[in-house]
Amino acid sequence: MGNYRAMILERSMTEQFLSNTYLLATAENGEALFIDAGGPMGPLFDVVEQHGLTPTVMLLTHHHYDHICELDAVKERWPEIRVFADPREGIEDTEPFADGTYAGLEVRALHTPGHTAGMLSFVIDDQVFTGDTLFKNSVGGVRAPGHTTFADLRESIMDRLLQLPPETTIRPGHTDPTTVADELEHNPFVRLWRGVDDEGSEPCTVFGDQPATLVLWGDDYDGGHKAWVRWPDGADDIVPGSQVVRG
Repeated sequence: MGNYRAMILERSMTEQFLSNTYLLATAENGEALFIDAGGPMGPLFDVVEQHGLTPTVMLLTHHHYDHICELDAVKERWPEIRVFADPREGIEDTEPFADGTYAGLEVRALHTPGHTAGMLSFVIDDQVFTGDTLFKNSVGGVRAPGHTTFADLRESIMDRLLQLPPETTIRPGHTDPTTVADELEHNPFVRLWRGVDDEGSEPCTVFGDQPATLVLWGDDYDGGHKAWVRWPDGADDIVPGSQVVRG
């Protein structure tokens, strides 16, 4: 039977990548699932032992190394664990994800492309695990390997993730949780998409020699910056702040 609430929810964040791995279970001495495998896994393995859990499922948001680098360690410890992802991510030895019951929890996926083509955000209870699509006060870039488009990212955030109930907890692939209500109100990228704030018009140079207009100079999850830029042909892009020279 499914439709139980997660009574155990633990997070482990690696210092190197600031990437999150989550462990969820409905009760002690039962099945459990992981979301992503960026590590460190040791603290979560300790939680598994403490609560007598049996991990049976791994859900992967996308294929980037900082979210799957500890997958082999998980599979070595639990060889029978089933690993699910979107086939567009090209991760070996995974099964296509379909909405259903996993480790006793009802899980549905929102396809949220932009950062990657097959990015999945997993909705469990009143929480959504957003991978690298939406962060606290920031958004994913569309220049990483396997990316799609700015328009895809905007649609994923505005028409899917932020259509969830306002009290929904957002648990991103990096750093701290937030809520749908908080991101609608405070995320500067979202505020521009909502038409609450005005776009910037500062000239800038991107990737060394490409002229552009700086629409927004925003924060990134790692303490750096992320930039929304507009190219001379009118196309929009979200790029690392480290690739932008202002003025």
